[in-house]
Amino acid sequence: MYEFIKGTVDFVGPEYIVIENNGIGYQISTPNPFIFASKMETMITIYTYHYVREDTIALYGFETREEKKLFTKLLNVSGIGPKGALAILASGEVQQVVTAIENEDESFLIKFPGVGKKTARQMILDLKGKLQDIVPDYFPNLFNSDTLPLHTQTDNTALEEAILALKALGYSEKEIKKISPELRKEQLTTDQYIKKALQRLLK
Repeated sequence: MYEFIKGTVDFVGPEYIVIENNGIGYQISTPNPFIFASKMETMITIYTYHYVREDTIALYGFETREEKKLFTKLLNVSGIGPKGALAILASGEVQQVVTAIENEDESFLIKFPGVGKKTARQMILDLKGKLQDIVPDYFPNLFNSDTLPLHTQTDNTALEEAILALKALGYSEKEIKKISPELRKEQLTTDQYIKKALQRLLK
């Protein structure tokens, strides 16, 4: 229904962002909402997927059409819902995900929250050989921490927000606690904490 929405970033939270367009605020769930924290009040284009079920109507948004395409393909896999698909995309390791599917590497796929052996096997059966059009690395700077936003958070608020975002993606308290000590040693933005945490969780 909606191919994309162009508007200004009005709000960023652990689970979604709000894009304001012509006086209407669109609540859009994204893989990593905090990548938009440095774009507050900035005009952006976000590619959207309108999800409709009997008990749910929601908008999911992505920085690129390719990201949206992979999300759609993941939704077609039995056992993967929007939350699980977002968690896979939030990792930023799409190249690894595609490689794991092509190589039938179940041990990598089950590291994502909500993906057990049965779902991992289903992903391989449904998607192997069908992801060639989205294999290119379409977000090369996802783990690039060289450029900080102008307003870098210097207290634990950033880490707390990152932990809330990880929980929203489906990671358990136990998994998060395991990597928290390492994260607390650094002063990063929320976005950078999320990226670093996801790197550790997928090891």
